[in-house]
Amino acid sequence: MKRFSQTFAVLALVMFAGAFGPAAAQDSMLALRGAMIHTLVDGEGPIENGVIVLRGNRIAIVGGPDTEIPRGAEVIDVSGQHLYPGFFDSVTRIGLTEIGQVPVTSDFRELGDSNPHLEAATAVHPASEIIPVTRANGVTHAVAAPQGAGIAGQGSLIHLDGWTVEEMFVSNLYMVVQWPNLQTRGFDRSTFTAFNRSFAEAKEEYDTAIANLESLLDDARRYRASDANSDPTQRNFKLEALGPVLAGEQPMLITANAERAIRDVIAFGERNEVSVVIAGGREAWRIADEVAASGVPLIIGATQSLPSREDDPYDAPYAAPAKLHAAGVKFAISTYNASSARTLPYEAGTAVPYGLPYDEALKAITRYPAEILGVGDQIGTLSRGMVANLLIADGDPLDIATQVTHVVIQGRLIDPYDNKHDNSYEKYRGRPQR
Repeated sequence: MKRFSQTFAVLALVMFAGAFGPAAAQDSMLALRGAMIHTLVDGEGPIENGVIVLRGNRIAIVGGPDTEIPRGAEVIDVSGQHLYPGFFDSVTRIGLTEIGQVPVTSDFRELGDSNPHLEAATAVHPASEIIPVTRANGVTHAVAAPQGAGIAGQGSLIHLDGWTVEEMFVSNLYMVVQWPNLQTRGFDRSTFTAFNRSFAEAKEEYDTAIANLESLLDDARRYRASDANSDPTQRNFKLEALGPVLAGEQPMLITANAERAIRDVIAFGERNEVSVVIAGGREAWRIADEVAASGVPLIIGATQSLPSREDDPYDAPYAAPAKLHAAGVKFAISTYNASSARTLPYEAGTAVPYGLPYDEALKAITRYPAEILGVGDQIGTLSRGMVANLLIADGDPLDIATQVTHVVIQGRLIDPYDNKHDNSYEKYRGRPQR
């Protein structure tokens, strides 16, 4: 990723001020009639035979079967189907990688361990074949997140439709931080050998990495308090980029999976007076009460995975969301992937038979990630004034047998079947017999 250019910065600010970027023409109206509308708004149940009217890129009306449809609106009858807010994959590599084993198609990692000024949007490839495949399953928006040691950069919220990055980009939602590992055993890829070291040595390295991170925050505080940021010749882009974090406007998304690391991240946030969101949190269910008491939210990874410890029960990842919910932890579910982002609804669905209430599973991939990341007033539910990102399915969208029949992104109706998977299926299905 290249440094965020001044030109792109101006475009991004203009788009954000324009409320989630360009969309359908502001005078265009689309009415969807007859579906069971699941608004996911507190206190509201599903609306049978409902009507939802979209004006431009916003929701104008949500109502029952007697709702009057404005004159001039394009009306689509979706009777017998179910309408939901678009799914939100809040930590991904979408747009930043195409084929994992082909390095030239990946641009999600930079050199160095301190790159807070890097913004993932500058590296997003709008023509990625992964994007149409992902939205075919109802994922309408996602955060493209960089990876790397220390502070990797900023995760960018994008709509999964658009000819250019400028059309897709919304805003940078969080600062990505890789928490150090406290390991006495490891593998040296340069020599292809395993190694062991003392706990004291590992702990010293761990503490040093945390101290360096805190020192960088201290430098950023001093920079904000000085006049350097007003002098173009004295600007420090790295320290300047940490300003929103220190001001409480942008959380630090900190990757931590082990119990010790999760506790340390919570303490780090309190000690430095910054907002943190724990990414991964594979062992958070073990200390769910502590996490709940801290008020720190989580964005957990895929439930369809193996346990983190050898002696864990096989279903530990499946049951973890239910245990977090029971303890009162605010969490969202994400795939942390690009090619597998299309499986987001099934990751949430897997947790349901293991104790997570169905509505909570839906909210974990719609409303909750939006609330956790500060955009809950724009996306995640279906109500007047919200961005018109939604999906229509012929059944339960968390069920793999369900088909998503319509996808709407920023008020634009998108053909979910126009993607590489479906196109290849039709091509080879029509192969002449010989």
